[in-house]
Amino acid sequence: MSANDQERARDQGLNRQTFVVGSYDMAVRAALDEVQAKDFVRRLWAKDPALWHEDPAHQAVIRGALGWLSLPEQQIGHVSRLQAFAGEVASGGFTHILLLGMGGSSLCSEVCRMTFGVVPGYPELHVLDSTVPSQVRSVEARVDLERTLCIVASKSGSTTEPLVFQQYFFERMRRIKGDRAGENFVAITDPGSLLERLARELRFRAIFPGVPDVGGRYSALSNFGMVPAAAMGVDVEALLLRAERMRQRCDSSVPAPDNPGVALGVVLGTLAKAGHDKVTFVTSPAISDLGAWLEQLIAESTGKENTGLIPVDDEPLKDAHVYGNDRVFVYIRYADGAVSEQDAIVDALASEGHPVVRIDCTNLMNLGQEFFHWEIATATAGALLGINAFDQPNVQESKDFTKFYLEEFKQNGRLPEEFPIITDGDVRLFTDEANRQALHGTSSLPHAMAAHLSRVRTGDYVAINAYLERTPAVHEAFQRIRAIIRDAKRVATTLGYGPRFLHSTGQLHKGGPNSGVFLQVTADHEEDLAIPGEPYAFGTLAAAQALGDMKSLCARNRRVLRIHLGCDVEAGGRRILQAVEEALPGLSE
Repeated sequence: MSANDQERARDQGLNRQTFVVGSYDMAVRAALDEVQAKDFVRRLWAKDPALWHEDPAHQAVIRGALGWLSLPEQQIGHVSRLQAFAGEVASGGFTHILLLGMGGSSLCSEVCRMTFGVVPGYPELHVLDSTVPSQVRSVEARVDLERTLCIVASKSGSTTEPLVFQQYFFERMRRIKGDRAGENFVAITDPGSLLERLARELRFRAIFPGVPDVGGRYSALSNFGMVPAAAMGVDVEALLLRAERMRQRCDSSVPAPDNPGVALGVVLGTLAKAGHDKVTFVTSPAISDLGAWLEQLIAESTGKENTGLIPVDDEPLKDAHVYGNDRVFVYIRYADGAVSEQDAIVDALASEGHPVVRIDCTNLMNLGQEFFHWEIATATAGALLGINAFDQPNVQESKDFTKFYLEEFKQNGRLPEEFPIITDGDVRLFTDEANRQALHGTSSLPHAMAAHLSRVRTGDYVAINAYLERTPAVHEAFQRIRAIIRDAKRVATTLGYGPRFLHSTGQLHKGGPNSGVFLQVTADHEEDLAIPGEPYAFGTLAAAQALGDMKSLCARNRRVLRIHLGCDVEAGGRRILQAVEEALPGLSE
């Protein structure tokens, strides 16, 4: 932004955006000029699918996925219903809200919960997006079910996880309230879906429609994000008005260099094509969870056709010398909650020549701006990379493999038998034949870890995919593992909890560049949890999802090792950490 643009942004309450791209400055300027010459902004708002793909089949998908462009303006017209619903919830005796969803149907709600906390006079919001039995139990234990409003969110209305969550909690509620159980349920789903029909049959308290031409990851400003936000007491009118201001600043009449969303997308796309494809987020603590939402938006939108931006969220921050030359750092700084250490490290990163995007957020309500800002940016970056930013072909692939394993369970009463390549105490290691060759001669967890991580090359990233309950101890262990790998190999690292990440970075893992080295972590379940109406329990479902994910990764010739732990997951996490510590000192840099 120019000085005048920044002043105008302050006047309009807009977040300020600056780019420090060093030697790439000329390339970015040239790309902005090219985008402007091609009339990109006007064509974006005209919903021209040729911006992203020449194939007619892709263009048909794209035409049906651009409704998010007008969401802020449209949703403001529904504020009165959202406010009335919020009042009904506040006065209805509810103390908790339980959001049952995955990916784009849950992440905006999580950001609001982590950013705004518990609003006085309104229920506390909890999000369930895991099929791991202990995680389901842990979330259930935090709420008083009789006084809990369950919001079942699924765009398609047929996504497995929200449906089994609904089955489980509806049966729990029926035991308490009998035929009145539906009073404690709300559905958010596209019109005509299976979930909508189910909600009517079970007499849910309310049904809020999705927008058919808005994909899940672009739906934060739709009912999927705004209904839970309103119910937990967030001022959704203020949030939407901030989003509308950003929409106007990104409008068709605003040239590309002055257009915040398009300019950001051009920067990210240009840097990615120059090898800086690891978009690393640094966020002030007050808005730290925004990175999880951005991770899904970027990974699922751009990770396909063997290309894509690789978002790096929540990686421990360190001095510039530990990072490779494939990063672009995005510092989203909240003025009233800035951390001086983050300021100093980001300044040092820029001075060392790492590209840095800085976004100064002046108000928590400006999250509404950032949702729209990044949707425009991601769509723009996808156009520069030449991919369809609105489909997710490999997500369905993993679902199909999972379905195969569940059918096997239904027929035989168990999942297919597996044979570990290594057994080390209560830890077992699994992979396919191609990956097995890379581990030839290893006989223990540390040796296998050393062999697997020796495959990491410059420009790669290491992804930890954990089908485990996220506890503080488990998360701390994996964060330490990330830092060790990053420091030793100078590569980006990511951490996802399954099956949540399947609806986020899962698309990137299979459809993006073959630069990922994967550690999948699974465990035994001390006690499973039945799903009413299904022949399998939550633990079986989680295991099938992990197997399906592994099968999809192997089918794509990814470098992947599965570590299966016993029932003591926290001890298992420490065991993996110790193995990594033993493995990496012997690796060549």
